[in-house]
Amino acid sequence: MTWISDDHGPQMFVRGRGSASRPDPRYLDVQRATVDDGWSGADESLAPLRTTVAWETPRTIISRNRSPDLPFEQTLNPYRGCEHGCSYCYARPTHAYLDLSPGLDFETRLVAKADAAAVLTRELAAPGYRCTPLMLGANTDAYQPVERELGVTRDVLEVLAATCHPVSIVTKSALVERDIDLLQRLAAAEAVQVFLSITTLDVALARRLEPRAPAPQRRLATLRALADAGIRCGVMVAPVIPGLNDAELESILEAVAGTGARHAGYVMLRLPREVSPLFQAWLTSHYPLTAGRVLSLLRDVRGGALSDAQFGTRMSGTGVFAKLIRDRFRRTCERFGLERSDHTLSCARFVPPTLPGGQLTLW
Repeated sequence: MTWISDDHGPQMFVRGRGSASRPDPRYLDVQRATVDDGWSGADESLAPLRTTVAWETPRTIISRNRSPDLPFEQTLNPYRGCEHGCSYCYARPTHAYLDLSPGLDFETRLVAKADAAAVLTRELAAPGYRCTPLMLGANTDAYQPVERELGVTRDVLEVLAATCHPVSIVTKSALVERDIDLLQRLAAAEAVQVFLSITTLDVALARRLEPRAPAPQRRLATLRALADAGIRCGVMVAPVIPGLNDAELESILEAVAGTGARHAGYVMLRLPREVSPLFQAWLTSHYPLTAGRVLSLLRDVRGGALSDAQFGTRMSGTGVFAKLIRDRFRRTCERFGLERSDHTLSCARFVPPTLPGGQLTLW
């Protein structure tokens, strides 16, 4: 793997980024220590922190999921890392496998998967392949900003549309509108659903929390465009952050119902591994007067800790506050006619692709 460029800035808050630092990845042989060289108070003009992209050619593209908490067996992620820079992102620790930081590296040093569509075609054509719905972008957003130029997700979706392979998509990006033509083909086979993730309707909070994701109002407009195009769609209120955005639960669901979307879900905030100190640093920097209450409520829903990896509870939490969120969510969905998706998509029209020089199918 070769990086196009390398740009390590100082460990400080950077405008337009969700993380404030580059903590060392946990598998790195060499660890770094911060030393005060006397320049910390100097008035320096720093260049903007650039996003860089590396290409890798994967041997396989479909990952299998064994978690009972997730309603899908297969996932496909066109990218590693995510430029949206969400301070709470549960996928940040995966950058440690690349010996890169889960902090600024995760949102500025991305990896795109070359030949993703060709690899997917080969896997779908394998004699032993069993068709089950695929989750596109379960780890990092398949429609993050670099997709506009690189088009890896578009190429993958073309393969899925050509074979009528069922797919679910969760994204924060309005860029998914670009692919409505392909999504409509899958919708005709009852083989697609799209969820827009909306954390808040407060523009100021969204800008700090998800610095490079589209504004909340733009995501609502995207839901309306998908619904008008006849594509099954809904919202993921994710994550619900106790004491920070939970008061918006009803207003978000009401706004979503007004777009024509008919499905909704939510996920309680998770802070696995390196995400915990990164999010706490973000919280105390941006909301110092609220930080103590947020962390206290989070411990209440996580059994006294800041994170809980237990299947069955990690997505929704436990305790009185978690139950309150569940009850509010259920009642509000009933009020506005929103349903929890059963994630049932049709595999009936799936036709395996034919590889060049391969034998034609009889069906």
